[in-house]
Amino acid sequence: MDLKELYETVKQRNPGDPEFLEAVEEVIKSLEIVEKVHPELLDDDVLQRIVEPERQIIFRVPWVDDQGKTQVNRGYRVEFNSAIGPYKGGLRFHPSVNISIIKFLGFEQVFKNSLTTLPMGGGKGGSDFDPKGKSDAEVMRFCQSFMTELYRHIGPDTDVPAGDIGVGAREIGYLFGQYKRLKNEFSGVLTGKGLSYGGSLVRTQATGYGLCYFTQALLKDNGTSFEGKTVDISGSGNVAIYACEKAQQFGAKVVTMSDSNGFVYDPDGIDLAAVKEIKEVRRGRIKEYVEDHPNATYTANERPWGIKCDIALPCATQNELNLDNAKALVDNGVMAVCEGANMPCTPDAIAYLKDHNIFYSPGKASNAGGVACSGLEMAQNAQHLSWPAEEVDQRLQGIMNSIFETCRDTAKEFGVEKDYQVGANIAGFLKVADAMKAQGTV
Repeated sequence: MDLKELYETVKQRNPGDPEFLEAVEEVIKSLEIVEKVHPELLDDDVLQRIVEPERQIIFRVPWVDDQGKTQVNRGYRVEFNSAIGPYKGGLRFHPSVNISIIKFLGFEQVFKNSLTTLPMGGGKGGSDFDPKGKSDAEVMRFCQSFMTELYRHIGPDTDVPAGDIGVGAREIGYLFGQYKRLKNEFSGVLTGKGLSYGGSLVRTQATGYGLCYFTQALLKDNGTSFEGKTVDISGSGNVAIYACEKAQQFGAKVVTMSDSNGFVYDPDGIDLAAVKEIKEVRRGRIKEYVEDHPNATYTANERPWGIKCDIALPCATQNELNLDNAKALVDNGVMAVCEGANMPCTPDAIAYLKDHNIFYSPGKASNAGGVACSGLEMAQNAQHLSWPAEEVDQRLQGIMNSIFETCRDTAKEFGVEKDYQVGANIAGFLKVADAMKAQGTV
């Protein structure tokens, strides 16, 4: 079965899953280069298995709201591939969640985790539950119901979920508490935990910091750095906030942040303390930023990619940066677009950026800092230790630099120098494929 036949088979098996098909197609396009240069590396048996999840779990999540009314959501966990370690990947609570999105995220996670050099397989989960506007008591009851089903499928050496969109410290705490109650054991079954019960220092900052460590490595390898650059960031959640923080520490001026309702532009540079107050304390909307920043403007129902910048860091959600956005960035002189979210750039946007020689890195490489730090949290839990922040941050920097070098060197090896997307896909695939071949047809 060649790669075209493989993709047709995937389409027939997953006809209603556009996000998943998009993720598979991206990897297959990169593997076409392997097919031409080193076809012996593409094992037919492995190819057929690597695009099919090992396990897909869908379950009912009933819970009672504050008015005493029963609500029902749908829960998911896709355990995609365990060839190099226990399933590892986040839980997403958002109304948009469906099986296609969970499969796409799980598939991406397989290769992302492979690139970290840590022994972690790929999985993803979540629910169409929306924590926005819910009371703490409602969120707790939902999380307890969700974990009452999920607990039987996970474990510290089986499947270790983490947070994602809609699943922060509050949700992880409620989920962990219910797991502990059901299993009567204290283990490293979840990552992103609070520091008082087994969490790791730097985990909160890890995805955003890791994005900037990767981007800085890319820039330095090409003779420049963040210093003095203007940066557009989308999103205002965990990833965006700490990407902004680290970019500012590296000497850049971040001028935009956004949420699902619109974006703010501050030509003076984003006041990160104000954003943290709005988002992390008040759980408010980004438009509130302009109330205390007279030079800032808010644009409703738009994305920030029309604002002139040197570096763009999309940190919100999938398919948020389309072809028109890519054209606007290129017209305004962007030099690098590095993904902080999972698949935020559409395929035609990526093609346009690469055609115009813009440095581009896929999320599976540049946003791997979060899961890398989760892997470090797993290691600390297994040893019943807590490492100091400096040690965790140093290890994170080392991992992100290693990921960049792997992407760079693999791209060069296969004749597509500076195509970090192809380098990431091929390197991630080859490690997992090698492990799968060694373990037989399972």
